[in-house]
Amino acid sequence: MPVLDGIEATRQITSDPELTGVRVLVVTTFDGDEYVVEALRAGASGFLLKDTPPDELIRGVMVVAGGDALLAPTVTLRLIDRFVRIDSPAQAGGPPAALAGLTAREHDVLRAVADGFSNLEIADQLVVSYSTVKTHVSHLLTKLDARDRAQLVMIAHRSGLSS
Repeated sequence: MPVLDGIEATRQITSDPELTGVRVLVVTTFDGDEYVVEALRAGASGFLLKDTPPDELIRGVMVVAGGDALLAPTVTLRLIDRFVRIDSPAQAGGPPAALAGLTAREHDVLRAVADGFSNLEIADQLVVSYSTVKTHVSHLLTKLDARDRAQLVMIAHRSGLSS
């Protein structure tokens, strides 16, 4: 693409309020894991390779247009291997025991912090006060022995809590 790459195009399409409901199916020659992950993070609902047979490509468009998600089978296998087997919380050094001591609301706040939301945004999402969110973040820092929000994000990602 001459002006911007597919990931940035996906990001712009899926974040444009005028295009709410538009779904993106990435069709590319790039099948590296990082490219797939970045495309999905940018908001893609599907990911197929350019060598996909025409009938499967048509089915992929229909699946994504219908509101479902779709990944090329070879990509799916690699991602399952990467995220389920290799990056399991126990193998990634995540603190599952410490997470077990969190309240349900602390889990919600940790997930929102890991997804990049500010305290004010979290308060709006959870319909609680800003000071309540600050208290929850403070408790999370203490309970998870984290220095800052960045460490909370790492813990959440390693533990599979973030989206």
